[in-house]
Amino acid sequence: MKTAISRLALASALVFSISAAPALADESGAETSGESAGDGQSADPHDRGDILVSADALKDLDFIAGKDVLDTADIQRDIDGQIGEVLAKVPGVTATSFTPGASRPILRGQDGERVRVLIDGLGTADVGNTSADHATTIDPLTVERIEVLRGPTALLFGSQAIGGVVNVIDRRIPIAVPEDGFYFEGLTAFDTASDLRSGGVSLDAALGDTFVVHVDGSYRKTDDLEIPGFQLTDDLRADLLSDAAEEEEEGELEEAEELREAAEQSGFLPNSATETWTASGGFGVFLGESSFGASVSYYDTAYGIVGNPEGGHHHGEEEGEEEQEEEGAETVSIGLEQLRVDVRGDIALGDGFFSRLKLRGGYSDYTHTEFEGDEVGTVFDTETTELRAELVQADGGVIGAQFTSRDFEAVGEEAFVAPNKTTQFALFAADEYDLGGIEIESAVRFEHVSVSSDTLGVDRDFGLLSGALSAVIGSGDARYGLTVSRSERAPAGEELFANGPHIATQIFEVGDVNLDKESALGIEAFLRAEAGDLTFNVSAYYQSFDDYIFLSPTGGEEDELPVFQFLQEDADFFGFEAALQMPLIEQDSFGLKADLRASYVDGSLDDDGGAVGGNIPRVPPVSLLAALDAQMGSFDLRGEVEWFGDQSDIAEFETETDSFTFVNLYASWRPLAANPNVVLQLAAENLFDVTGRRHTSFTKEFVTLPGRNFRVSARFGF
Repeated sequence: MKTAISRLALASALVFSISAAPALADESGAETSGESAGDGQSADPHDRGDILVSADALKDLDFIAGKDVLDTADIQRDIDGQIGEVLAKVPGVTATSFTPGASRPILRGQDGERVRVLIDGLGTADVGNTSADHATTIDPLTVERIEVLRGPTALLFGSQAIGGVVNVIDRRIPIAVPEDGFYFEGLTAFDTASDLRSGGVSLDAALGDTFVVHVDGSYRKTDDLEIPGFQLTDDLRADLLSDAAEEEEEGELEEAEELREAAEQSGFLPNSATETWTASGGFGVFLGESSFGASVSYYDTAYGIVGNPEGGHHHGEEEGEEEQEEEGAETVSIGLEQLRVDVRGDIALGDGFFSRLKLRGGYSDYTHTEFEGDEVGTVFDTETTELRAELVQADGGVIGAQFTSRDFEAVGEEAFVAPNKTTQFALFAADEYDLGGIEIESAVRFEHVSVSSDTLGVDRDFGLLSGALSAVIGSGDARYGLTVSRSERAPAGEELFANGPHIATQIFEVGDVNLDKESALGIEAFLRAEAGDLTFNVSAYYQSFDDYIFLSPTGGEEDELPVFQFLQEDADFFGFEAALQMPLIEQDSFGLKADLRASYVDGSLDDDGGAVGGNIPRVPPVSLLAALDAQMGSFDLRGEVEWFGDQSDIAEFETETDSFTFVNLYASWRPLAANPNVVLQLAAENLFDVTGRRHTSFTKEFVTLPGRNFRVSARFGF
């Protein structure tokens, strides 16, 4: 991690840029303004319309069959401290749910290195891909919208997007001048299950006709999460009670009592509290049809790691070392901070072949510290630089280039990955062609990846070529199509260089420096239909992986932990997603709409001549959501039923997960007729206090989803 001096230098450089920008703006004499919002309210200067993942040219490309956009209303309804939980109701999406402080999105059964999480088109530059216990550096309190891509077009945004893309649009860099000279927005929420206290605010202010400054910040604090029933699964409780009986027979009464207390733990998750705060400042300069901007932001969070009573943080004893007297298991917590600088440019090029040049750049200095009690266990340092340029064609296509450099280092007794550096350079393009009744759309990406570790003396280089071709028939109300794609991914530094105890997942991980690149051949059929307020989207997909990289148990043990090694084997994934929004009653003063969603995915390793075969671990079960939305003037009511099936198709050493059903109710009120951006909401989630465990979670046997929860929130924009 860079010193405080280097951080101060970065911040000072940005401050200098901000102070110089008004003079530049005044000299230009250009005049621009944001779009009017109507009804006398200020326009949101961050409203980009229907734009997907940074490139305007991609907004109409139909091979984005698996696309979803969550706006501020969706975010308020499903607000959570971690982006994975906010997205968990989107078809084809679930979450890792490792602990309340760390939950990443899982798309079509893929997570970690196969899902790219972006902030306005650039990577989050954290270490969330390294382990499920590492949080993603995004606070939904200050997010404007979230875009999800699960289809083949995701390959345009990196080889790590082989499973999909989550792109978070924040407000750090203004993209327009506020209509009335300023725009203020905020979101606050309080709940009962975690004793949540949270709030985030954002302000844009115009200094002249062409210069806008922006500041935002947020704070979130929760206590230990309330849960229904026992913390542990029945099988894990039975194991602990059996161990307690054995200890009692041997005369170890204190140890037996501790095991029984752990087995009987109920009502809340110990050591699951969180505290997060963020702050950022930025500016935008608008010169005619072009704009420039920059921002600096800081993210800080501290959260507990819920321990496994049957495991805990082990460390092997050295020969001859005296065994220390135990005084109960130490609690594990994580302190995480990130300093980030972003720049953006959008340059109008006139009426030639290329209409616009879009530039994005980001620098991140990230530190993540794992504490055991008050002692520092492991420190993860990551320094990342990412640059992206897109040339938008006047006829709708786009070509671009991208560069990423990442320095990773872990220090401490549980540093299971050797220091390593990854550099990526990519060229990409997307275009569309009308062949008279059939639209052909294409995307291609070439990427060179270098992954090296000076400590181990290893340097690997990979050339990756990915592409997609889509044929779309129909127009207007109904369009259907077929997409064929081939994607390639280089193994990550963690997959190549891991060799040590991975305490978060209670395994000893062993990488393989000889891993080959991973490739996937995919086919996807989709239908998108609209008729007034009725919308229907369905897609079915199949992905066949060559040299799929996964962790497999070896049967050995190291440092009192089971040994898992990264292997490669062919694998297949099949699944579908569907969503239907259908009006049932439409009257002047009352409306009723049905909202139906479904997701299914199946993943298995090929055993034809292979060494492993069988099911892929932590594949999500089938899930269904049914909701009714009622609109009555300034009031909205929504009732939801979420059903998650059981999962019995499990991998070796994995346990089955029971089905469960959540019932949720939401009531929203817009008190100001002239300003629909002011919304008060009351939510009642998991109304019947049902125990739910995500099969996708490493910690599902001792971490449940929240119990009955009542939440009040307020969103406002002026």
